[in-house]
Amino acid sequence: MADQYDLVIIGTGTAAMVAAMRVRAAGRSVAIIDYRPFGGTCALRGCDPKKMLVGGASALDHARRMRGNGVAGDVHIDWPELIAFKRTFTDPVPEKHEHRYDEKGIHTYHGHARFTGRNSLTVDGESLEARHVLIAAGAEPIRLGIPGEEYFATNEDFLAMERLPRRIVLVGGGYIASEFSHIAARAGVQVTILQRGERMLGHFDPDLVGWLMDKFREIGVDVRLRTTVSAIEKDHAGFVVRASSEGGDATFEADLVVHSAGRAPALDALDLGAGGVAAEKGRLKLNEYLQSVSNAAVYAAGDAAQEGPPLTPVSSHDAKVVAANLLEGNRHRPDYRGVPSVAFTIPPIAAVGLSEEQARQQGLKFQTKSQKASDWFTARQAAEKTYGFKVMVEDDTGRIVGAHLVGPHADEVINLFALAIRYDLTADNLKTTMFAYPTGASDIGYML
Repeated sequence: MADQYDLVIIGTGTAAMVAAMRVRAAGRSVAIIDYRPFGGTCALRGCDPKKMLVGGASALDHARRMRGNGVAGDVHIDWPELIAFKRTFTDPVPEKHEHRYDEKGIHTYHGHARFTGRNSLTVDGESLEARHVLIAAGAEPIRLGIPGEEYFATNEDFLAMERLPRRIVLVGGGYIASEFSHIAARAGVQVTILQRGERMLGHFDPDLVGWLMDKFREIGVDVRLRTTVSAIEKDHAGFVVRASSEGGDATFEADLVVHSAGRAPALDALDLGAGGVAAEKGRLKLNEYLQSVSNAAVYAAGDAAQEGPPLTPVSSHDAKVVAANLLEGNRHRPDYRGVPSVAFTIPPIAAVGLSEEQARQQGLKFQTKSQKASDWFTARQAAEKTYGFKVMVEDDTGRIVGAHLVGPHADEVINLFALAIRYDLTADNLKTTMFAYPTGASDIGYML
């Protein structure tokens, strides 16, 4: 006899938690499934543990920048201690999540979920029937189809390393490669990035990325652009990464090779066909309500839906939309206006709204103000030369079209621009706001 529920959720990350709690609070029966420890990517294998390591690397970097400016003595990263500190946050997560679900009467299942029908699933042989199913299974590294890719370490492997390797090669040039390279290099690792594209951090403004690349060079990260990895081989000393570029073929020796070339919705193991859930090119086909176009019982949220940017706040937002649609009928649509994005390099780079190219493509008329502001107080007081901005303001309305920041406090200040974009505040609204001084936010008036 199959267990029956109003909602079965696949995954236990941010989207799953939000949806489960909201639907259960409305009196509906809910079950949740994961084959991994409960908590999801952000809490266990992504944002939170990464930021713990960034915190240690940032403290070291700040101390080194302040040498000769009042700070003296040797400072270094004790990697095992830093990992132990990280684990004080991550280790309790699964038990806390399961306890919270149990308190709310949400049934938990451990194992691989697989569709067996439009409203039915199995979890390692146990049958479940569901009025609705929410796919919130997150994302996983894409397959590159190269010989030896089984030797790749993942973001999870990196964040769990008890000891640092001497040499790391990161394959790819996005968030993971940028953030991990800044952590590892400051911990004393020899770091090489092999990026197939024309530049690093393709989601961010190219001018600001260019300013940030000075920091990569300063900390000794070897970035190879327009370089395609063709194979990974294991030998007695570690790994050999074979690659090609305009300059010819090259090999790179490493003790660890990290996959940082992109992630895709984790759908392969779900047997979507058995559930009548349409997908195309590895993505679910959803309508404007985050509902499957082929099976009205199925919804998706977060990285599994891939409708909005692959960010934790988007997962939470999607889950609220799905929960409301389940409880009230399809009346709610996701709204991704003003979602900020940050790469936690040291210093961070951030963006919200449109790029200059996107704004032009949309036919907008706008003014751009941009400056590398190494001589501003915010940069000088932190002894940080990498500081700058690019802000676009629409001509007729004065509203903020896009904001792009790099440098100290960029990860926090970008949220004020996000607020302005989401709620149609104008440049004058921000200029006339009295921010605390001296803070990162007090620079906003000079950026407009």
